[in-house]
Amino acid sequence: MGGNAMRVAGFGMNSRATLESLRAALAAAGPAEALAALAAAGPTEALAALAAASPAEALAALPHHAAMVAELARALNLPLIEVASVAGIPTPTQSPRSLAAHHTGSVAEAVALAAAGPGARLLAPRATSPDRCAICAIALAQPGTPA
Repeated sequence: MGGNAMRVAGFGMNSRATLESLRAALAAAGPAEALAALAAAGPTEALAALAAASPAEALAALPHHAAMVAELARALNLPLIEVASVAGIPTPTQSPRSLAAHHTGSVAEAVALAAAGPGARLLAPRATSPDRCAICAIALAQPGTPA
């Protein structure tokens, strides 16, 4: 990977989310340099989703979650990293709904951090799509850290 740090966009969503919801959340996630790097679709960039194998009772729309992010990853020609669990991953955002369902304050933030690997940090707080159906957070991996 050299000295370049990998940027990973993690997503959270509700069952009403569409592909446009995800695109809008990604566009809102900023900062501009992170989005430019994602748009360049370099080999060190990726999208991340909570894997469909997580407990079904946590979120009935979970298979929808992984499939929607996979569809966006294909459209952007980016790899998809599926995260098995986000339980216990500390996040700046503390959503009561996310805490109850997934034992983390923000699925998007936790997925991004987990996919980016040890020592990752968020570039900015999570961003919400205008329709309030999708959330995106971008994490920056430590240079030289495999995701």
